[in-house]
Parts: sequence; structure tokens; C-alpha cells
Amino acid sequence: MRAFFRYLLLVAIACQAGFVMQAGAALPLHDGSGRDLPTLAPMLKTVNPAVVNIATYSMQRQNNNPLLNDPFFRHFFNIPEEQLRQQQTPRRRQQSAGSGVIVNAGDGIVITNFHVIKGADEVQVSLLDGRTYQAEVRGTDPELDIAVLQIEADDLAEVPMADSDILQVGDFVVAIGNPFGLGQTVTTGIVSALGRSGLGIEGYENFIQTDASINPGNSGGALVDLNGHLVGINTAIIAPAGGNVGIGFAIPVNMAKASMTQILEHGEVKRGQLGIGIQEITHDLRKAFSLKNGQQGVLVTDVQPDSPAEEAGLKPGDVIVSVNNRSVNSSGQLRSQLSSHRVGDSVNLGLIREGKQLSRKVKLGESQLAAGRSGELHPLLAGVNFENSDDGSGVVVSAIAPNAVAAHSGLRPGDIIVGANKRRVTDVNSFASALKTGGNAILLQINRGGRGLYLVIR
Repeated sequence: MRAFFRYLLLVAIACQAGFVMQAGAALPLHDGSGRDLPTLAPMLKTVNPAVVNIATYSMQRQNNNPLLNDPFFRHFFNIPEEQLRQQQTPRRRQQSAGSGVIVNAGDGIVITNFHVIKGADEVQVSLLDGRTYQAEVRGTDPELDIAVLQIEADDLAEVPMADSDILQVGDFVVAIGNPFGLGQTVTTGIVSALGRSGLGIEGYENFIQTDASINPGNSGGALVDLNGHLVGINTAIIAPAGGNVGIGFAIPVNMAKASMTQILEHGEVKRGQLGIGIQEITHDLRKAFSLKNGQQGVLVTDVQPDSPAEEAGLKPGDVIVSVNNRSVNSSGQLRSQLSSHRVGDSVNLGLIREGKQLSRKVKLGESQLAAGRSGELHPLLAGVNFENSDDGSGVVVSAIAPNAVAAHSGLRPGDIIVGANKRRVTDVNSFASALKTGGNAILLQINRGGRGLYLVIR
């Protein structure tokens, strides 16, 4: 009886997606007893060559004496820079491994995670057939943890992209990558949940959760459906014991594709902004705004002057419940749904205002802090992206280029700047004003994970 149910399950997997005929499988396939059985092998033969291994190399120096890292120690004992250089060991090469997916064979375009290639001086892509190529980093989107690479090679395979918005919990998926540097590995599972956010992994979180086994080294690899179409980029796991426990996360391919398109066109990602402050709806706020029991959404706390939201007629006290007819249950979900839209795109917002349901079409604009990307806020902040915090407590570092001066000084994505040059910072305007009082250095007061600290950028 157990064998019979196993057989029914295998048949259901094959029928659920109809992948066998589409992938060119030659059913019937037979086991040792001559019984017909479905298989993933035909689909994988077309997908596996498009999933690549990624090796990164970086150069660094290390001091023999850790005290030499302290500038006060060097100044106090008058240690010259030449002596410091002599105390340093020669540069050494470090290698790390990850995965990637070829999505455009003609142009050699590969998508992977930003954290796979972060800080690398050299990136190499290895194909399933043994060929290896040095890759060019076309651009990155640290907020989403996406990087776009390009290789010059012939006879490449690619994975066609699916529409990740139509995924459902329970759909069968296959994860392909390079776990622990072992080489290409395939695991199977289902979509366990959709729209996972609030995990503190990335700036924009709208993850596909899956129980397909994902392990270190799978990052940047492919999550495909049974048709062999890309639905997500494997990114993270919850691993209390250091290994897979059946909870893995992938970036939906629609979000990755939106970032890739902008990177290839402009070299960077400029996300459209509403120009509002938002807040989660608590039990007390639900009662205060006379919302129905269980009503989900995001409360608008502030509308910036001359912003797209103001032009569209949004007001403080509005509750945003949907974006383009897709439900919004949290501020993180709202940010993630908007993250796929560029400056100039229009979105339809579903609102509740004083108990009435409204709809507003908003043409997204550029963030007031967009100037920070070009260093116009301050030259020392070139390569850093900022956003107003959702609760008005400061300015959030949403992304930072690995080679930015601020990155070398210790600034990190997710830091909340609450003060600059000994002046309080609550939003972009107060931040810009505080920066004008500095000279060749910036003193920042930061909240990092609930802990306060000061940082000097020079």
C-alpha cells in the first residue's frame, strides 16, 4: 500500500506541471520492474547547463601586530607609515564560492546575489561543461541583494523566466546550485510560503519560502518550477545549527528582473518613491481609525510637500491596503511591492479613508535623497543610498557601494543616522542641513541594531 501511494505522488508531481512533454522527455520511463515512472531528468538536462558556479578573489593585507591598526598607538609612538608598510604581510588571495544563473545566453548575462561577489577584485564563472570565464560586474543592487555579471562565451544555455506573481503555496520547485563548493547539486521541494518579509536579511524583502534544501554556496542559484522556468534566486536560509532545516528563501524573479533591467540600461537601480511616511497598524490604531477587526494595511503618517503622494491626493491618516490590486499587510511588504517600479512608473493604490474605500493613481518620483548617490549631499557620502526611516526617527542607509569612502569608514546598510555633526537628524532635510556644518570629516551618530554608536567619515 505504501508503494502504491508513493507511485500516486510521483504521478501527481508529473501531471501537476505537465513538464515532461514540454521538456522533451521520452515517457514512458521504466524502473527495474518495467513500470512507468516520471522523472525530472529531461527538464534538468536543459536547465543545469545554465546554472553556474562563481568564484571570487580579493586581495588584502594583514598587520603582524594588531596594535598597528590603532591610529592613536601609531601617533603616540610616532611610527612612520613606511614602517607600517614594512610590518604588513604580502597580499594574499582569498576565494569564496557561490552560484549564478544565465538568463540571457546571447549576451552572456548572469544573475547572482550581491553578497556572493561583494568586495571581490576578480569574479570567475565556471560552466557545467568545465569552461571558466572572467566576468564583468555590470552593476549591483545591494538593497535587493542582486548582482548582474556578463561573460563573453559561445554556446551558452539560459533559463527562461517565469512570472513569479502567479506562484502559489504548494507549487513544486527545484533548487539548483553549488552547496559547500561540492559542485552542481539539485534538490526538490514545494513553495512553503510567499511574501515573507521582516526577516532583516535585505532592504527589500518579499521572499519565496521553500523547503527545497538550500545550503551555503547555493546563494545566487536557481529556483525553478517543473517547467524549467526561473521563479526565484536562492538567497538565504534559517539555519540554527549551521545547516539546512527546511526553511530557505529566494528572491522572486520578477523583482530580480526589474533590477537587472535597470542595471543593464543605466548601470544602477533608481526605485520610484511615493514620498510618504508610514507606520504599522497596531490594535490601538485599528480602533482609533475605526478599521474593521483584522483589517490589514499600512498607515500614512506624513506626506512630503511636492511629492508624488501629495500630487495624487494622499493624506496623513490614509491606510494603504493594496498596490495594483495586490494586498499590503505591512510596511515591508509595501516597500517591496514598490521596489519593482522605477521612477516614472504609475501604480494604483487602494486606500481606506475615514471608513471609505478609495483608489488613487500615483506616478512614482525620485527619492529626495537621490542626490546622495552622486555625492551631492557630501563628497564623502558618494556611493551611499539613503531613505527616510518609516517612523521618522532618522535616515536609513539603504545601500552602500563596496568601494565607497563611507564603507571603508564602517558605515553599513541598515544603519539609522540619528545625528550628524552634533545636530539631530530626523529626515533628509535635517540631514542635509547638518552636513553643511562639517568640514573635511563627518561625525555621524548611528543606531545599529538597537545599539548607539558614533562614526567619523574622513
